[in-house]
Amino acid sequence: MHVKQTLNEGLKRAYTLTIPAADIEARIEAAVAEVAPQVRMPGFRPGKVPANLVRRMHGERLRGDAVQGAADESVRKLLADHGLRPAMQPAIDVDSMPGDGADLVLSVSLEVLPEIGSPDIGTIRLERLAVEADEAAIEAALASLAERQKRFEDAKAGHKARVGDLVVIDYAGSVEGRAFDGGTGTDMEVELGSGRLIPGFEAQLEGAKAGETRTVTLAFPEDYPAANLAGQPAEFAVTVKAVRSPAIPAVDDELAKNLGLESLAQLREVLKDQVEAELAGLSRTYMKRKLLDHLAATHDFEVPPSMVDAEFQQIWRQLTEGASEEELARAEAERGDYARIAERRVRLGLLLSEIGTANGIVITNAEMNRLVAEEAVKRRLVPRVGRETIRVLLLHHDLKPWREKNVVRGRTE
Repeated sequence: MHVKQTLNEGLKRAYTLTIPAADIEARIEAAVAEVAPQVRMPGFRPGKVPANLVRRMHGERLRGDAVQGAADESVRKLLADHGLRPAMQPAIDVDSMPGDGADLVLSVSLEVLPEIGSPDIGTIRLERLAVEADEAAIEAALASLAERQKRFEDAKAGHKARVGDLVVIDYAGSVEGRAFDGGTGTDMEVELGSGRLIPGFEAQLEGAKAGETRTVTLAFPEDYPAANLAGQPAEFAVTVKAVRSPAIPAVDDELAKNLGLESLAQLREVLKDQVEAELAGLSRTYMKRKLLDHLAATHDFEVPPSMVDAEFQQIWRQLTEGASEEELARAEAERGDYARIAERRVRLGLLLSEIGTANGIVITNAEMNRLVAEEAVKRRLVPRVGRETIRVLLLHHDLKPWREKNVVRGRTE
């Protein structure tokens, strides 16, 4: 094989590989000899079909396999002989196919990983925040838990529905006086203020009493999934069949038993463990961010554009799949920010990989499976401390975790 370098610019490399026609023919001959014993043809005993007939029957496939095998082996040898560490799969183009004595000529282009060196992590100092789940935190968690266990009970006669109440309604919708598919329903339960229905619907039911009939007028959002209704003004005839008020259970042994525990004391211990785990996780995340910020600030090296583009495309898909027009416009306005996030992620990923290699850090399959299992258990914990409880705890302890744009809309990471 003859190798000629055609490009060496930054992290970009390109080569022309020439594989002699004789090498391809040798591969084809070896393949013919291998398959000939299995070939069956009328007039010949098994395994006695002449090689020239085997080539005539299967020559095109065998040549294709020979070319593919030669190309794969040549690229592997190129990478090994030149010490190339490709950032992504090399791009291979066939410039000349073998035939009538012509050689196989390939163009190979790739981006290589940068030479980073061994980062010095011995001098890095990080502050670990320690926050205890004190009595106020436990009480906040209990209050949040009780709120999530609330039940709805029939309100007193004449009670006017307000935010937080549950109304049971029958409804029939129309656009320009005509009913539309999915526009009618019976016995639908709606918690006022939940934002479950079309904007403006729930607000027009506030103040309604059981047995009352109301006409709700509004316009469907411009990004409504049903194209025939998007942006259209609509009218709904609504009958309020019942109004129910929330009843928050008392924080006592009965609440604990309803959750499968023995007593309030046991529930408090469970919540304490969860709050401490949440706070420890926030502290660890805070420290991790500080470490990543330090590494990003002290290391600046060229990163492969193909890796950055792949990371950005992944971010962009998560941002834009199912996004509304408003969200798409916001994402476009912040496109440059997400491009910088993609580059930072790639650079930090390469840097952490280098640190791991330099320090002999290896994550086994068993460790990965254990971490996945632990996360699954966390997500199944009952009762689970809610986001609002964590917000209260953060305010209570004045713990301010870092924030950065995340690829998930409406969240920070």
